[in-house]
Amino acid sequence: MDNNTIRKQLRGEFYRKNKGMMCIAVLTSAAAGTIGVIVSWIIKLFIDTASGAEGSVSLGRLALISAGFVAASVAVNMADILSQSAFIKRALIQYKEFAFGKLTEKSISTFRDEDSSAYLSALTNDAASIETDMLAQQFALISRSVTFAAAIVSMLYSSVQLTIIAAVSLILPLATSVIIGSRVKSAELKVSESNKEFTAVLTDCLNGFSTLKSFRAEQDILRLFSRSNSELESVKKHKRVLRSTMGMLGNMTGAFSQLMVFVAGTYLAQQHSVTAGTILMFINLMGNMIIPISELPAFLAARKAAAALADKLADSLGRNSEKSGGEKMDRIETSICLENVSFGYGGDKEVLHDISAEFEAGKSYAIVGGSGSGKSTLLDLLMAGSGNYKGSIFFDGNELREVDTSSIYDLISVIQQNVFVFNASVKDNITMFGDFARDTFERAVKAAHLDKLLADSGEDYLCGRNGCGLSGGEKQRISIARSLLKNSSVLLADEATAALDAKTAYQVSGEILDLEGITRIVVTHSLEQALLRRYDSIFVMKDGRIAERGNFDELMKKHGYFYALYTVAQ
Repeated sequence: MDNNTIRKQLRGEFYRKNKGMMCIAVLTSAAAGTIGVIVSWIIKLFIDTASGAEGSVSLGRLALISAGFVAASVAVNMADILSQSAFIKRALIQYKEFAFGKLTEKSISTFRDEDSSAYLSALTNDAASIETDMLAQQFALISRSVTFAAAIVSMLYSSVQLTIIAAVSLILPLATSVIIGSRVKSAELKVSESNKEFTAVLTDCLNGFSTLKSFRAEQDILRLFSRSNSELESVKKHKRVLRSTMGMLGNMTGAFSQLMVFVAGTYLAQQHSVTAGTILMFINLMGNMIIPISELPAFLAARKAAAALADKLADSLGRNSEKSGGEKMDRIETSICLENVSFGYGGDKEVLHDISAEFEAGKSYAIVGGSGSGKSTLLDLLMAGSGNYKGSIFFDGNELREVDTSSIYDLISVIQQNVFVFNASVKDNITMFGDFARDTFERAVKAAHLDKLLADSGEDYLCGRNGCGLSGGEKQRISIARSLLKNSSVLLADEATAALDAKTAYQVSGEILDLEGITRIVVTHSLEQALLRRYDSIFVMKDGRIAERGNFDELMKKHGYFYALYTVAQ
C-alpha cells in the first residue's frame, strides 16, 4: 500500500462514522457565527431608541428581544460545544486506533530499525496539535467566516459609504496577519521535531536509569536532558512569540481601523447620513471582521502544519509493513535449514559468515559461544528479522523470504532475557488477552510450572507495569506458558535465563527442555553439564561462524573451542 493511500485513509478516520456529527457541528458553528452580528444590531436599536432616532423601537420590546436573544445564544453555544466535542472525540479515537493498528502490521525488523519515540510523539504531542489546530480550528474557521460574511451584509445594508471606508481600513490588519502567519507552519513543524527528540531523550534516560545510577552519571544525564528540554522550550517560545505578535499587531491595526471608521462615521452623522446607533454598530461589526482577517492566515498555516504532522505519521506507517501474500505455513514438519548464510547490519561488515546448519523438527538445540559471536543475530534471522542476508534459509523447503510474515509469527515463539509483561492480570498475560479452553489453559500453566503462582496469588493478580509484581523466574515462565498456548512449532530462547539467579536459571532451562513436540533453539551463556547433555545438538559459534557442532560428549572429546569454553566456565 503506497503512502498516498495511507494518508487518505488516516485523514479519512476523522470522518468515518462521524459525518452526521460533523454536519451538526458545522450548523451550530455557523449559527454561533451570527451571534456577534446580531448583538451589533441590538446595540444599534438601543442607541437609536435612547437618542430618539426616527423609527426607533420601544424599550419594552427591546427588552423582550434581548431576553429571547440571550436564551437562544446559550442554546446555540451549548449545542456547538457539545457537537464539536463529540465529533473531535470520535475523530481522535479513530485516528489513533487506525494508526496503532497500522503500526502493529509492521514487521519486527522494520519496527526495530525505527525510532519508536517518533510514534510516541505522533500519538501524543502531534495528536494534540491536530486536535487544536486542525479539528477544532475547522469549526472556528466556519464560525469566523459566517461572522465575516454576515458583518459585510449588515454593513452594506446600513451604509455603503461607511462600508467602503471600513474595507479600505482593513488592508493594514490583513497585510500584517499574512506576513506573520506564513511563518507559523515552519514553527509548528520545528516544535514537532523537537518534541520527538525530547521524547527520545526522556525514554533513554528512564530506560537506562539503573545504568546511569550504577555509573554515577546523574549529572551528565541531567545535562543531556536539560539541553534537549531547553531546545524544545526554545522552539515553543518562538512559536508563542509569533502567535502573540500576530495577536498584538492585529489588535493595534484593528484599533486603528476602528478609529478611522469612527472618524468617518462621525462626519456622516453630522451630515445626517447615518445615526449614532449605526456608527456603534459599525464599530462592533468591524471587530467581527478584524478578528477573522487577523486569525485566518494563522488558522490556515496551523491547519496546514497539523495536516503535515498527520502526513508524516502516514509516511512512517507506510514504511515496510510486514510481507503478506507469500507462502502460508502452519507448522514445521521436517526442519529449518540454513545454507551458506551471511549477514551484516550495514556497510560491508558482516556479522555472520557462511553459516550452514539444520534444526530438525521436535528436537532441542543449544547455541553457545563468546560475546559478539553472532548467536543472537542468528536467532533474529530465524524470526524474519531481516531479509537482507546472503544464502538461503528454508522452513520445510520454503525460502524464508517467500513465506508470509504473519505465518512466521504463528510458527515461532520467542523467549528473551527481558520478558515484557503488561500491567494486567496473570491470566491475561499468559493468554495475551485471548480466549482458550479451560483445560488447555491449565495444561499450559502446569507445564510452565506456574500453577503455584496462580494458587498463591490467583489468576486475577495484577502483575504491575512491566511485571514489577513478579519475580524474574515467574516472568520467564509466563513467556513459556504463552508459547505453549500459542501452540508454536518453534521456540527460540535468547539468553532467557541471563538475568536470573543460578537456581532459577537452571529450573527455567530445564522446563524449556522438558517441552515436547516443539523445536527448541536456545542461545545460552550457561554451560551446565547436566543441561548441555540434554540437548540433541550443540552449535558452537566463534567470530560469526559455526566453529563446532555435536552433542556434549562429542564436543568434549574433540578438545577444541567448546572444550576450552566449558573448562573456563567451571
